[in-house]
Amino acid sequence: MPHSKSALRRSTIAARNIADLEVRAAKCLPAPIRHYLEGGADDEWTAARNTSAFERYALVPDVLSDVTRIDASVELLGHRYPLPLLLSPTGMSQLFHADGEMAVARAAAASQILYSLSTMATATIEDVATAGGPRMFQLYCFRDRGLTLELLSRAQAAGYVAICLTVDTPVAGNRERDIATGMTLPPRFTLRTLLEFAAHPRWVLPKLFGRPFDLANVTRYAPSVSRRRTGVMEYVNSQMDRSIGWKDLEWLRSNWKGALVVKGVLSAADARRAAELGCEAVMISNHGGRQLDGAITPIEQLASIRDAVGRSLCLILDGGVRRGTHVLKAIALGANACAIGRPYLFGLAAGGERGVTRAIEIFREEIERDMALMGCTSLDMLSRRHVRDTATQMPLDGFDEHSSSPVSATAMSARPIGTSFAPSACSEGAH
Repeated sequence: MPHSKSALRRSTIAARNIADLEVRAAKCLPAPIRHYLEGGADDEWTAARNTSAFERYALVPDVLSDVTRIDASVELLGHRYPLPLLLSPTGMSQLFHADGEMAVARAAAASQILYSLSTMATATIEDVATAGGPRMFQLYCFRDRGLTLELLSRAQAAGYVAICLTVDTPVAGNRERDIATGMTLPPRFTLRTLLEFAAHPRWVLPKLFGRPFDLANVTRYAPSVSRRRTGVMEYVNSQMDRSIGWKDLEWLRSNWKGALVVKGVLSAADARRAAELGCEAVMISNHGGRQLDGAITPIEQLASIRDAVGRSLCLILDGGVRRGTHVLKAIALGANACAIGRPYLFGLAAGGERGVTRAIEIFREEIERDMALMGCTSLDMLSRRHVRDTATQMPLDGFDEHSSSPVSATAMSARPIGTSFAPSACSEGAH
């Protein structure tokens, strides 16, 4: 699929890689908001390993291949996309920039990549649809099935191509950073954290005088007495159903005629069960390390899940992706595509729509360059022979999750990916 002119127009955010965008984002956000974006559950071991685990896998390139023309496009959920990349659902994006989900949706539409809108978004299903471009709606199976059905109906009417059911949140993870910084319900900010907000007027002023901050897709359903912000969150929390099971996935499948994606799968058995119930895809995900700390990383489970489900089920790797080489490793191990969350939120915080565009550009540039360096002109050419598991020193043909040896703490230690060249201030015009 050729790039549109708008997609090819370079952003004015001069970040060289995703680490650079992360540094810029940190300078633009008050500390409580930055920690909310960066943090994970408990000791944040899983959040760190989501990225560092990619270091376990080394690439084995082919040489003397004609790489004049590179085609990074991929077939995904019945549509062709120019990159094996989609934007994961992330709640409350207006926390990071005044334009929130609308900025993300416009950037994704310009690049013609799939954007997943969260139920917990600060823009409505219908408003995001006006941005154009392919889109998927992320859903929770609420206690009130009538509410769930209405959200499905709204997504269908607004032209969403798929529904993504999140299944790894029976309860909220223990996010201790948020407790320490006061990012709780209700907020409990100290004088120190309030001074952090005061030191970031570009972030604060739009919150005070701009578009109201609201969980736009669910506020209308909350009892009128609870329509203050904390009340809406309490209502949503009351709707989270701990009893959700496979029967509920069957119910959802019967009530949605489009593509159905299950997000939060980490075991081969669960992926196989989802396929048997008629799901088109699973997102291999541990919720960015924000739920169960100690959970295995998506990249480490990918090969065994592909072995279990065969080629018919679409696999989307969601977690820790920061480089084009990460995407190629995932494709070689059996993924159809990768999803990014924090990387585009770093861009959003650093520069709104332009920052998100820059995040997408970085991945496009890296993926296409790295494909050429791998000697592969299309994603179909990548296979397990192009990856070596350095933990076992064995090729990955026939990789089995039960036989792989453990990885040393040194090899798996959390290290930053990429070198930042960010200047000392926010990108000009970021807000």
